[in-house]
Amino acid sequence: MPSPATLVDIGQDEILTGEAVALDVQPTGFFLRALGALIDIAVAVLVYILFLLVMTWWGGQGLDAAAMPIFAIAMIVGVAVVIPTVVETATHGRSLGKLAVGGRIVRTDGGAAGFRHALIRALVGVLEIWFTFGAVAAVTGAFTPRSQRLGDLLAGTYSERTRSPRLVPVHPEVPPALAGWAAVADVAPLPDRLARRLSAFVRQAEQLQPAARSRIAEELAAEASAFVSPLPAVDPELFLRAVVAVRFERELAAVRLRDARAAALTPDA
Repeated sequence: MPSPATLVDIGQDEILTGEAVALDVQPTGFFLRALGALIDIAVAVLVYILFLLVMTWWGGQGLDAAAMPIFAIAMIVGVAVVIPTVVETATHGRSLGKLAVGGRIVRTDGGAAGFRHALIRALVGVLEIWFTFGAVAAVTGAFTPRSQRLGDLLAGTYSERTRSPRLVPVHPEVPPALAGWAAVADVAPLPDRLARRLSAFVRQAEQLQPAARSRIAEELAAEASAFVSPLPAVDPELFLRAVVAVRFERELAAVRLRDARAAALTPDA
Protein backbone atom coordinates (compact mmCIF):
# COMPACT_ATOMS: atom_id res chain seq x y z
CA MET A 1 0.00 0.00 0.00
CA PRO A 2 1.50 3.37 -1.02
CA SER A 3 2.41 5.81 1.70
CA PRO A 4 0.43 9.06 1.99
CA ALA A 5 3.36 10.96 0.52
CA THR A 6 3.07 9.04 -2.75
CA LEU A 7 -0.62 9.72 -3.32
CA VAL A 8 -1.47 12.29 -5.98
CA ASP A 9 -4.87 13.98 -6.22
CA ILE A 10 -5.79 13.95 -9.90
CA GLY A 11 -8.83 15.89 -11.04
CA GLN A 12 -11.18 14.86 -13.81
CA ASP A 13 -9.60 17.30 -16.29
CA GLU A 14 -6.03 16.44 -15.30
CA ILE A 15 -3.71 13.76 -16.68
CA LEU A 16 -0.71 12.17 -15.01
CA THR A 17 2.43 11.96 -17.15
CA GLY A 18 5.11 9.30 -16.85
CA GLU A 19 7.10 11.69 -14.65
CA ALA A 20 4.14 11.87 -12.19
CA VAL A 21 3.35 15.46 -13.23
CA ALA A 22 -0.34 16.37 -13.26
CA LEU A 23 -1.27 18.44 -16.31
CA ASP A 24 -4.45 20.51 -16.29
CA VAL A 25 -5.88 20.05 -19.80
CA GLN A 26 -9.30 20.72 -21.25
CA PRO A 27 -11.07 18.22 -23.52
CA THR A 28 -13.08 19.44 -26.47
CA GLY A 29 -16.75 19.71 -25.56
CA PHE A 30 -19.43 17.42 -26.93
CA PHE A 31 -21.05 20.00 -29.23
CA LEU A 32 -17.71 21.19 -30.61
CA ARG A 33 -16.73 17.60 -31.32
CA ALA A 34 -20.06 17.05 -33.06
CA LEU A 35 -19.55 20.17 -35.17
CA GLY A 36 -16.04 19.08 -36.12
CA ALA A 37 -17.32 15.61 -37.03
CA LEU A 38 -20.01 17.12 -39.26
CA ILE A 39 -17.37 19.17 -41.08
CA ASP A 40 -15.20 16.07 -41.59
CA ILE A 41 -18.19 14.07 -42.82
CA ALA A 42 -19.14 16.83 -45.27
CA VAL A 43 -15.58 16.90 -46.62
CA ALA A 44 -15.56 13.09 -46.92
CA VAL A 45 -18.86 13.15 -48.84
CA LEU A 46 -17.49 15.78 -51.23
CA VAL A 47 -14.37 13.68 -51.82
CA TYR A 48 -16.52 10.61 -52.46
CA ILE A 49 -18.65 12.53 -54.95
CA LEU A 50 -15.49 13.69 -56.70
CA PHE A 51 -14.29 10.09 -56.91
CA LEU A 52 -17.65 9.07 -58.33
CA LEU A 53 -17.42 11.72 -61.03
CA VAL A 54 -13.92 10.57 -61.93
CA MET A 55 -15.02 6.92 -62.03
CA THR A 56 -18.03 7.83 -64.19
CA TRP A 57 -15.75 9.65 -66.59
CA TRP A 58 -13.45 6.62 -66.74
CA GLY A 59 -16.46 4.43 -67.43
CA GLY A 60 -17.31 6.63 -70.37
CA GLN A 61 -13.76 6.18 -71.65
CA GLY A 62 -14.19 2.43 -71.95
CA LEU A 63 -13.46 1.17 -68.42
CA ASP A 64 -14.51 -2.44 -67.94
CA ALA A 65 -17.94 -2.54 -66.27
CA ALA A 66 -16.86 -5.53 -64.14
CA ALA A 67 -14.22 -3.36 -62.51
CA MET A 68 -16.70 -0.69 -61.44
CA PRO A 69 -17.79 -2.46 -58.17
CA ILE A 70 -14.12 -2.96 -57.24
CA PHE A 71 -13.42 0.74 -57.69
CA ALA A 72 -16.56 1.63 -55.74
CA ILE A 73 -15.48 -0.48 -52.75
CA ALA A 74 -11.96 0.93 -52.96
CA MET A 75 -13.38 4.46 -52.89
CA ILE A 76 -15.50 3.71 -49.82
CA VAL A 77 -12.54 2.21 -47.96
CA GLY A 78 -10.34 5.12 -49.00
CA VAL A 79 -12.78 7.80 -47.88
CA ALA A 80 -13.88 6.11 -44.64
CA VAL A 81 -10.59 4.56 -43.47
CA VAL A 82 -7.47 5.37 -45.48
CA ILE A 83 -7.82 9.14 -45.82
CA PRO A 84 -8.79 9.79 -42.15
CA THR A 85 -5.93 7.58 -40.96
CA VAL A 86 -3.36 9.28 -43.17
CA VAL A 87 -4.59 12.78 -42.32
CA GLU A 88 -4.62 12.22 -38.53
CA THR A 89 -1.23 10.49 -38.61
CA ALA A 90 0.42 13.18 -40.75
CA THR A 91 -1.07 16.09 -38.78
CA HIS A 92 -0.71 14.51 -35.31
CA GLY A 93 -4.43 14.24 -34.60
CA ARG A 94 -5.77 17.11 -36.68
CA SER A 95 -8.31 17.28 -39.48
CA LEU A 96 -10.27 20.07 -41.14
CA GLY A 97 -13.11 19.68 -38.67
CA LYS A 98 -10.80 19.60 -35.66
CA LEU A 99 -8.88 22.63 -36.92
CA ALA A 100 -12.17 24.49 -37.30
CA VAL A 101 -13.27 23.83 -33.70
CA GLY A 102 -9.81 24.05 -32.16
CA GLY A 103 -9.19 20.44 -31.16
CA ARG A 104 -6.80 17.59 -31.81
CA ILE A 105 -6.67 13.90 -30.98
CA VAL A 106 -4.16 12.94 -28.29
CA ARG A 107 -3.53 9.88 -26.15
CA THR A 108 -5.18 9.71 -22.74
CA ASP A 109 -1.79 10.37 -21.14
CA GLY A 110 -1.43 13.59 -23.13
CA GLY A 111 1.05 12.26 -25.71
CA ALA A 112 0.71 12.60 -29.47
CA ALA A 113 -1.51 10.04 -31.19
CA GLY A 114 0.12 7.86 -33.85
CA PHE A 115 -0.78 5.63 -36.76
CA ARG A 116 -2.20 2.83 -34.60
CA HIS A 117 -4.56 5.21 -32.80
CA ALA A 118 -5.70 6.82 -36.05
CA LEU A 119 -6.31 3.43 -37.69
CA ILE A 120 -8.37 2.12 -34.76
CA ARG A 121 -10.45 5.30 -34.70
CA ALA A 122 -11.07 5.11 -38.45
CA LEU A 123 -12.00 1.42 -38.43
CA VAL A 124 -14.41 1.82 -35.51
CA GLY A 125 -15.73 5.00 -37.12
CA VAL A 126 -17.06 2.95 -40.03
CA LEU A 127 -19.49 1.33 -37.60
CA GLU A 128 -20.29 4.16 -35.17
CA ILE A 129 -20.38 7.02 -37.68
CA TRP A 130 -21.12 5.77 -41.18
CA PHE A 131 -23.24 2.64 -40.56
CA THR A 132 -25.32 4.24 -37.76
CA PHE A 133 -25.27 7.83 -39.10
CA GLY A 134 -23.32 8.93 -36.03
CA ALA A 135 -25.86 7.63 -33.49
CA VAL A 136 -23.42 5.36 -31.64
CA ALA A 137 -20.74 8.07 -31.55
CA ALA A 138 -23.24 10.64 -30.26
CA VAL A 139 -24.56 8.40 -27.49
CA THR A 140 -21.07 7.34 -26.40
CA GLY A 141 -19.74 10.89 -26.47
CA ALA A 142 -22.66 12.22 -24.47
CA PHE A 143 -22.04 9.82 -21.58
CA THR A 144 -18.25 9.90 -21.29
CA PRO A 145 -16.42 12.56 -19.23
CA ARG A 146 -14.18 13.68 -22.12
CA SER A 147 -16.80 13.28 -24.87
CA GLN A 148 -14.96 10.23 -26.19
CA ARG A 149 -16.60 8.19 -28.90
CA LEU A 150 -16.27 4.42 -29.08
CA GLY A 151 -13.20 4.66 -31.30
CA ASP A 152 -11.49 6.89 -28.74
CA LEU A 153 -12.22 4.46 -25.93
CA LEU A 154 -10.74 1.55 -27.88
CA ALA A 155 -7.74 3.52 -29.13
CA GLY A 156 -7.03 5.22 -25.80
CA THR A 157 -7.46 8.76 -27.13
CA TYR A 158 -9.59 11.86 -26.67
CA SER A 159 -9.95 15.28 -28.27
CA GLU A 160 -7.91 17.98 -26.54
CA ARG A 161 -8.89 21.62 -26.80
CA THR A 162 -6.01 23.57 -28.34
CA ARG A 163 -7.57 27.02 -28.21
CA SER A 164 -7.90 28.84 -24.92
CA PRO A 165 -8.86 32.42 -24.09
CA ARG A 166 -5.96 34.84 -24.11
CA LEU A 167 -4.87 35.55 -20.57
CA VAL A 168 -5.09 39.16 -19.47
CA PRO A 169 -2.02 40.27 -17.49
CA VAL A 170 -3.18 40.86 -13.95
CA HIS A 171 -1.15 42.19 -11.03
CA PRO A 172 -3.53 42.01 -8.06
CA GLU A 173 -2.94 44.54 -5.32
CA VAL A 174 -3.82 44.30 -1.65
CA PRO A 175 -6.74 46.63 -0.79
CA PRO A 176 -5.44 49.56 1.29
CA ALA A 177 -7.84 48.71 4.14
CA LEU A 178 -6.14 45.30 4.52
CA ALA A 179 -2.49 46.37 4.21
CA GLY A 180 -1.85 45.66 7.88
CA TRP A 181 -3.58 42.29 7.71
CA ALA A 182 -1.56 41.31 4.62
CA ALA A 183 1.70 41.69 6.54
CA VAL A 184 0.78 38.92 9.01
CA ALA A 185 -1.70 36.82 7.01
CA ASP A 186 -0.96 33.12 6.52
CA VAL A 187 -2.23 31.95 3.11
CA ALA A 188 0.32 29.18 2.51
CA PRO A 189 -2.07 26.30 3.34
CA LEU A 190 -4.44 27.40 0.54
CA PRO A 191 -4.71 24.50 -1.97
CA ASP A 192 -3.50 25.26 -5.48
CA ARG A 193 -6.78 24.29 -7.14
CA LEU A 194 -8.74 26.56 -4.80
CA ALA A 195 -6.21 29.36 -5.36
CA ARG A 196 -6.75 29.09 -9.12
CA ARG A 197 -10.50 29.37 -8.62
CA LEU A 198 -10.06 32.47 -6.47
CA SER A 199 -7.81 34.07 -9.10
CA ALA A 200 -10.30 33.27 -11.85
CA PHE A 201 -13.11 34.86 -9.86
CA VAL A 202 -11.09 38.03 -9.19
CA ARG A 203 -10.29 38.36 -12.91
CA GLN A 204 -13.86 37.79 -14.06
CA ALA A 205 -15.84 39.40 -11.22
CA GLU A 206 -16.57 42.56 -13.23
CA GLN A 207 -18.27 40.49 -15.94
CA LEU A 208 -20.67 38.70 -13.59
CA GLN A 209 -24.20 39.71 -12.69
CA PRO A 210 -24.38 41.33 -9.21
CA ALA A 211 -26.43 38.50 -7.69
CA ALA A 212 -24.18 35.76 -9.09
CA ARG A 213 -21.06 37.75 -8.19
CA SER A 214 -22.17 38.08 -4.56
CA ARG A 215 -23.20 34.43 -4.28
CA ILE A 216 -19.96 33.07 -5.77
CA ALA A 217 -17.87 35.40 -3.60
CA GLU A 218 -19.63 34.14 -0.46
CA GLU A 219 -19.13 30.50 -1.45
CA LEU A 220 -15.46 30.94 -2.27
CA ALA A 221 -14.81 32.99 0.85
CA ALA A 222 -16.41 30.32 3.03
CA GLU A 223 -14.24 27.66 1.38
CA ALA A 224 -11.03 29.70 1.63
CA SER A 225 -11.62 30.71 5.26
CA ALA A 226 -10.55 27.26 6.43
CA PHE A 227 -7.03 27.84 5.02
CA VAL A 228 -6.42 31.51 5.89
CA SER A 229 -5.43 32.93 9.26
CA PRO A 230 -6.30 35.37 10.73
CA LEU A 231 -9.64 36.15 9.08
CA PRO A 232 -10.27 39.85 8.41
CA ALA A 233 -13.69 41.28 9.17
CA VAL A 234 -14.51 42.43 5.64
CA ASP A 235 -16.99 41.50 2.92
CA PRO A 236 -16.33 38.24 1.01
CA GLU A 237 -15.15 39.78 -2.26
CA LEU A 238 -12.69 42.14 -0.57
CA PHE A 239 -11.39 39.17 1.40
CA LEU A 240 -10.86 37.15 -1.79
CA ARG A 241 -9.06 40.00 -3.54
CA ALA A 242 -6.74 40.40 -0.56
CA VAL A 243 -5.98 36.66 -0.41
CA VAL A 244 -5.21 36.52 -4.14
CA ALA A 245 -2.98 39.61 -3.91
CA VAL A 246 -1.04 38.34 -0.88
CA ARG A 247 -0.49 34.93 -2.46
CA PHE A 248 0.62 36.52 -5.74
CA GLU A 249 3.09 38.89 -4.07
CA ARG A 250 4.64 36.15 -1.94
CA GLU A 251 4.99 33.71 -4.82
CA LEU A 252 6.51 36.46 -6.97
CA ALA A 253 8.96 37.33 -4.19
CA ALA A 254 9.90 33.65 -3.83
CA VAL A 255 10.58 33.35 -7.56
CA ARG A 256 12.72 36.47 -7.57
CA LEU A 257 14.68 35.25 -4.55
CA ARG A 258 15.28 31.88 -6.21
CA ASP A 259 16.47 33.56 -9.41
CA ALA A 260 18.77 35.84 -7.43
CA ARG A 261 20.31 32.89 -5.60
CA ALA A 262 20.76 31.00 -8.86
CA ALA A 263 22.44 34.01 -10.43
CA ALA A 264 24.76 34.36 -7.43
CA LEU A 265 25.82 30.74 -7.68
CA THR A 266 26.41 30.86 -11.42
CA PRO A 267 30.04 31.71 -12.25
CA ASP A 268 30.62 34.55 -14.65
CA ALA A 269 31.23 33.44 -18.20
